[in-house]
Amino acid sequence: MLSLQNFAAAVGEEFALDLGTASVALALVEAKPLSHGAGGLRHPFSLVFRAASHVVLPQKIYSLANATLGRHGIFLVPIGRDPAGVLYQAVFN
Repeated sequence: MLSLQNFAAAVGEEFALDLGTASVALALVEAKPLSHGAGGLRHPFSLVFRAASHVVLPQKIYSLANATLGRHGIFLVPIGRDPAGVLYQAVFN
């Protein structure tokens, strides 16, 4: 099971988001803990990724690959823009 510790070590690394016919590079810019709910299988955490593209992708499960963590299906939600691109969040609980 993926944990905050897995991703905290990968902050600053690139992830390839698979779109089927193309891929988009995302940078992991934040990995932080969230309030712990009772009875969970893991401590909740959130991730924030940045895509340099200014095209906003819809929220859905995407296949993301990283050299260290491998390939995983992760539900991403666009949460905003900054001067460097579009920000996406994933929440694990």
